[in-house]
Amino acid sequence: MSHSPLRALIVAAVLILPAAHAASAQGGRPALTITAPAPGERLRAGPIVVASQMLGGRKLGEALESGFPARLHFTVELWSVGGWTNALERVVEWDVVVRRLAVENVYEVTQVVGDRPFSLGRFTQLADAAAAVARPTRAPIVAVPGMVRQYYQAGLSVETLSISDLDEVERWLRGELRPAVRGERNPGTVLGRGLKTLASRLLGGERREYVARTGVFDADGGR
Repeated sequence: MSHSPLRALIVAAVLILPAAHAASAQGGRPALTITAPAPGERLRAGPIVVASQMLGGRKLGEALESGFPARLHFTVELWSVGGWTNALERVVEWDVVVRRLAVENVYEVTQVVGDRPFSLGRFTQLADAAAAVARPTRAPIVAVPGMVRQYYQAGLSVETLSISDLDEVERWLRGELRPAVRGERNPGTVLGRGLKTLASRLLGGERREYVARTGVFDADGGR
């Protein structure tokens, strides 16, 4: 596969669908799935992504219990199928941060889209926080009209932020961080530094990666 030079980054709200639809995704081992829109909807709606049972495992559970946030980084790509190579047409990314608030004894789940945090709720049980993570998500990335052979691919990395990241990430999620140098940096850079670059320093090497893809479809209604 070769990446298209015209890679397009879509910045838009990621739609969380009603939690009731996530019930079937619970139970069993961690799994990432992506489902293409039905024929007739592909030019106005994106695929549905489900990440189920992503907070399980002893190491991740112990890290969350100890106050280390977990970051789930989602990437959804739209690819076109060519004769010899496939081309990346569009891509959208977002994050979900899970952390335990010791004082309140709850797990807080926050979705981060375009450097903006959106609360997905606070939960007393880790299983309920995992269910919030597993809610079906409609990715804001639609098919290219007139292009016959396309498919979606979803990627997910799950990792634990290090102790040195905690203060900055917490301040950013509360909306309290201010530019360190007036006029030279804005809060949007914190996502890159606090949730991407710094996230590479992991606690105990806890990192998981998942990939899923749809079948090939015709944007204008075929298969």
